[in-house]
Amino acid sequence: MHTLGTLEELPLDYREALAAQNLVPLWPSLRSVLPPGKPALRTRPTHWSYAALRSLLLQAGELTPIERAERRVLVLANPGHGLEKMQASSSIYLGMQLLLPGEWAPAHRHTPNAVRMIVEGEGAYTTVDGEKCPMSRGDLILTPTGLWHEHGHDGTEPVIWLDVLDLPLVYYTETSYAVEGKVQEVTTTRMERQYARGGLVPSPVFARQSARSYPMLRYPWAEARVALLNLAKTQPGIDAVQVAYVNPETGADCQNILGYSALMLRPGETLRLPARSPATVFHLIEGATTVDIGDNAFTLAPADTCCAPGYTPVMLANRSGSEPAFLFVADETPLHKKLGVFETRN
Repeated sequence: MHTLGTLEELPLDYREALAAQNLVPLWPSLRSVLPPGKPALRTRPTHWSYAALRSLLLQAGELTPIERAERRVLVLANPGHGLEKMQASSSIYLGMQLLLPGEWAPAHRHTPNAVRMIVEGEGAYTTVDGEKCPMSRGDLILTPTGLWHEHGHDGTEPVIWLDVLDLPLVYYTETSYAVEGKVQEVTTTRMERQYARGGLVPSPVFARQSARSYPMLRYPWAEARVALLNLAKTQPGIDAVQVAYVNPETGADCQNILGYSALMLRPGETLRLPARSPATVFHLIEGATTVDIGDNAFTLAPADTCCAPGYTPVMLANRSGSEPAFLFVADETPLHKKLGVFETRN
């Protein structure tokens, strides 16, 4: 490959003339924006220990009242992007959020999509688009783009959850904003009860024109866990015991930019994942797991989170020989497929 010219090789007066017209020569920077063979990855393999951050999050509850914070969150930032960027990958934001008994995080809506993976505690809820969604460990709750949502806590112990948003992408496209609101009136019953059995959905014959774009907002962990155990039992030879969180009426991804799934590692199982273009987040719900990301190895305890950059092979191993391990997985696959850049490299 031939060497391209550098900016310094150009005469100073020529460079100044370009700058005066807001012009930039491409060739000195061509290899940085179009590197040969593989993208230049800023996302680094990163691990966040829940045991280490939990005490800091609880301390934040003592230092900053909810009225001053609105959302009391510690951001899980990837050092490859710079901590000030507050992003786990190019398109994924992660935050660990705390709600104390009696607190209320006021209603707002925003353009980025968000989900909540409940980590600890009982008695809290999220109201989304008029539907009150109770929070229990392992539950996944959607707050899609543009929908009003607020958080409240009627219990007695702290409740903590992992926020996953497509904020970095929406911010990059200059479309990120929020609108503040008032307390929502609860108008919808828990819709997930209508979709509790695979293959059965409410008949569309009498559906109203105003049917919701996101018919299911809460995915209970109790049902996802049973589905994984049943899948492992009925298909013992399957390569990976994994279920996707989807729109129950269309079968499409439950949100339109990031994808979400639950993964079970059978006792003693090692699962090798090929290098794919999307970055991936792994959050351990139950069990004990090691994660090898390229040349980096992490040991995950329950509620730990790690991020794997794209184009990097990953190996997951269940450290228990007698009990399964369960992980929540978030990745950029829907985005990459929509853009036509999704690829797998063996």
